[in-house]
Amino acid sequence: MTTQAQDIRRWKKHLANERVEERVYRSLAQKRQGEEREILLELADAERRHQDHWIARLGEHANDTVRPSLNIQLLALMARMFGSIFVLALAQQAETRSPYDSESGATAQMAADERVHAEVIRGLAAKSRARMSGNFRAAIFGANDGLVSNVALVLGVGAAGVSPQIVLLTGISGLLAGALSMAAGEYISVSSQRELIEAGNPHPHAADDLTRLDINANELALVFRARGMDAQESELAARTAISKANDQRNPTFLPKTITEQDTEDLGTALGAATSSFVFFATGAIIPILPYVFGMEGIPAMAVSAVLVGIALMFTGGAVGVLSGKAPTPRAFRQLAIGYGAALITILLGMLFGTVTG
Repeated sequence: MTTQAQDIRRWKKHLANERVEERVYRSLAQKRQGEEREILLELADAERRHQDHWIARLGEHANDTVRPSLNIQLLALMARMFGSIFVLALAQQAETRSPYDSESGATAQMAADERVHAEVIRGLAAKSRARMSGNFRAAIFGANDGLVSNVALVLGVGAAGVSPQIVLLTGISGLLAGALSMAAGEYISVSSQRELIEAGNPHPHAADDLTRLDINANELALVFRARGMDAQESELAARTAISKANDQRNPTFLPKTITEQDTEDLGTALGAATSSFVFFATGAIIPILPYVFGMEGIPAMAVSAVLVGIALMFTGGAVGVLSGKAPTPRAFRQLAIGYGAALITILLGMLFGTVTG
C-alpha cells in the first residue's frame, strides 16, 4: 500500500471517529441541563470542525465510509446502554489517547483541542463521580467483597474433600455473615460521618439575632475566623451578613461560609446498609451456584471459579472505567486478587483434608 493510500485510510478512520464522538456528545447533552449541556454541545461543535478538516483533506474520498476505532465503537455502545458517568469516563480515555500529536495530517490546533477536550471531560466526569451517592460506593465494594470472600471460603472448604452439602451450608453461612457484617459496618460508618458533620454545623437558631448586632462592634466576625477566614475577610463577611439580615424582617440565614455542610452525598445510613447487604449477597451467591444446582467435587469448584472470575473482571473493569482508567488492567488485577485469595484457601483446605483424612 502506498504512503498516500495509507494516509487516506488513516484519515478516513479519524473522520469516522470524530463523527461518532460528535453524536455521543450531542446525545449526552440531551440528558443534561444548564451549563453542562452547553459545554457538551460546544464539544460536539468542535468535533464537527475537526470533521470539516478531514473532509477537506480527503476530498473525493470523504464519502467512503470506514468503521470507527474499537474504543470509539465501545464509547457509542455505552452511550446507548448506560449512564453518563460511564460514557464520560470512556470519552476521557478516548480524548487522552488522541493520535493527533503524531498525525501529520492534523494541525497543531487540533492536537491542542484534543488535550483541552480531555480536561473538559475530566471535569465533567469528576462532577458525575461526586454526585454518585455513598450507596453506589457501598454496592460496588460490597459485591466485590462478597465475591472474593465467599469464593475463597467455598473453594477452601471444597478442597478439604467434605460433602457438597457441607460446602453449600458453609457458603450460605458465609454469605449471611458477611452481608450482615457489611451492612452493620456501613450503617455505623455513614451514621458516624453524618454525626461528625452535624457537630460542626451552626446551631439552627444561630442567625436569629443577626439584626440585633452592632455592625461596628460585634462578635460575628469571630465566627467566620473560627471557620478559617482571616481577620479582614471575617470583618467584611460579618458586615455583609448583618446588612443583609437588616434588609429582611425575619432573617433565617447565615452566609454560605457558615451554612450547614451538605450531607446528601453520603446517602442515608439505612440506604448504604441495605446496598451493602444486597450487593455483598449478590456477589457471595455466585460461588455457591454450582452447589445449589447439585454439582459437586472438582466440576463444581471449577464452575464456581469460572463464574467468579467473570464477575471479578466485570467489577474490576467497572471500577476502572469509573475512575477514568483503562478497564482491562483493572479487570485482570481484580481477577488476580480474587484467585490469589482462593488459591491460598484451596491449599489450606487440601492440607487440612490430608491431615484429617
